[in-house]
Amino acid sequence: MSVEVDLLLQEAKESIEAAQNYRSELQQRLQGLNQARKQIRGSSGQAREALKRHFTELQAAAGRLLSERLAGLLAEVDAIEADSIKPLDDCQSLIEHGVGQADELLREGEAALRCGLGEKEDKLGSFTKKAMHIQLDSLPEVPALVDVPCVSAQLDDSVLSLLRDRVSRHGAVSSHPPVQIEELQERPGGILVRWCKVDEDFAAADYRLQYRRSGSGGSQYEDAYIGRDCEFLVLHLDPHTDHLFRVSARGEGRTEWSPWSVPQTGYTTLAPHEWRSGTEGYILSSRKNIALRNDSAQSRCAVLYSNAPTYFCGQTLTFKISAAGQFDQLDSLGVCIDPQSGDESLQRDQAVCISTNGAVFVNGKEMTNQLPAITVGSAVTFDMEVVNLLPVSNNNLSEGGHFKLRVTIGSGNREVVFDWLVDQAVDCLFFGCSFVHSGWKVLVF
Repeated sequence: MSVEVDLLLQEAKESIEAAQNYRSELQQRLQGLNQARKQIRGSSGQAREALKRHFTELQAAAGRLLSERLAGLLAEVDAIEADSIKPLDDCQSLIEHGVGQADELLREGEAALRCGLGEKEDKLGSFTKKAMHIQLDSLPEVPALVDVPCVSAQLDDSVLSLLRDRVSRHGAVSSHPPVQIEELQERPGGILVRWCKVDEDFAAADYRLQYRRSGSGGSQYEDAYIGRDCEFLVLHLDPHTDHLFRVSARGEGRTEWSPWSVPQTGYTTLAPHEWRSGTEGYILSSRKNIALRNDSAQSRCAVLYSNAPTYFCGQTLTFKISAAGQFDQLDSLGVCIDPQSGDESLQRDQAVCISTNGAVFVNGKEMTNQLPAITVGSAVTFDMEVVNLLPVSNNNLSEGGHFKLRVTIGSGNREVVFDWLVDQAVDCLFFGCSFVHSGWKVLVF
């Protein structure tokens, strides 16, 4: 084939490849549009169901409250009526009894007047006595209308106006939540979740972070954090397992929470930090991330190391002190290249650490810079990055070469930065702690 044909073939292949890539990109965008459409329709359906359910419950509750109030008011009317009618009924009985006596007396009087002369005296005498006994001049008192109850109902029509005003402002529909998850960073045995406010007009007083396992229909979201911070490290997550995270906010002076952010999926590939079991003088928690220095050791006990070199350069290692004992200059919290049995402190070669009095040690030598003393509530952080002293080749890596690690140790509101020279290429390290006296309790994450 001629050169022109070869060029045409090459151009055709490139055009075909470009068309394939173009089609692939368009298909990905179609998939993105489908996901966006699914989110809109799905969230709209959920919002409709939530609104219908809420207002149905509200209608039922309002109807129940109104019925209960009506029943209570009707019972008050019944009680007033019964209490007021009883004396009238008693008075009526007394009057009806008097009318009956008067009727009987009238009949006897008329009969006495009609009888013959022989019986007239006796009949008239008997009639007169009976009339005197009845006391025809004594009449029962009937209360005036102004003195008896006139039951009425006082109904405030403004309740309907107030109800209309409250109902008209009850509930809201928003197209975007005021906060969204900004970043998910994997950590050993956990995920650091960061979020941000996307509605500048929303004044947030608190944030609420929840999470659950992804793909598990029966699992419910559970609270991980409530507070003012915009990040939180969720621990105790199984590695290589997807988890869904969402966040909401509560406005200043409000009790209700805002709509949830769009759920984000995150997972960690890093095994959790664990202390090594079996070290005399230390008790570990069930997850082995908390160590308590107890008084079981007969003498000074060895350094408690991590179960494996799970600290990788580029990450942040944190020691959180939840209980404190007596200070000692040999106390140490830090990292090392290799664990060495028998050591009583990390203040040695191939290790960097901080003592509980705030002194920093590099390869066993104390630095002039010092951090605040460690006490209950202190959080000590280690951050490291690799800095090569010499150009690195494959040969250098295999031989080890000379490396230095740029170390940042933070405690309180201060930090120290220095270069740590190591004699081998490392990207993962052991961590450890040592306390001369009992009572110290430290969480690692």
